[in-house]
Amino acid sequence: MPENEGEPWEYSLCIPNDPRAVTISRRTLRLILTMHGLIRLVDVAELLATELVSNAVRHTKGPAALRVRWSGGVLRIGAWDADPEPPEPPGSFAQLEAGEGGRGLALVRACADLWGWQPQARNGSRGKYVWCELAAA
Repeated sequence: MPENEGEPWEYSLCIPNDPRAVTISRRTLRLILTMHGLIRLVDVAELLATELVSNAVRHTKGPAALRVRWSGGVLRIGAWDADPEPPEPPGSFAQLEAGEGGRGLALVRACADLWGWQPQARNGSRGKYVWCELAAA
């Protein structure tokens, strides 16, 4: 086990409403996990972060933020955006294969151990925080 894997940590990345923010967020997440010795989580974590951040950028007009937290052997990845409306419920894979709706939260639901959302204000802006968790084991 890497030396610091047991110590909790958290990173936040404020991102503009710009499609390039998705790639920047994904690459930043890869660097964070690599530096913390969690390379085995990178592929799934990148997929999850890409879906969460792209939803935040695509479906809102304001700023957004990526949050990554490690605590107790669990990685939490979340995206905050300035739209307080709940996210659309994830569709089924049958709906996705038929071309109905986006794949975002359906992939998050399928790949994460746990996911959810909550209303959350940030820097005076009302919004929501959509998150998911991956256990290291």
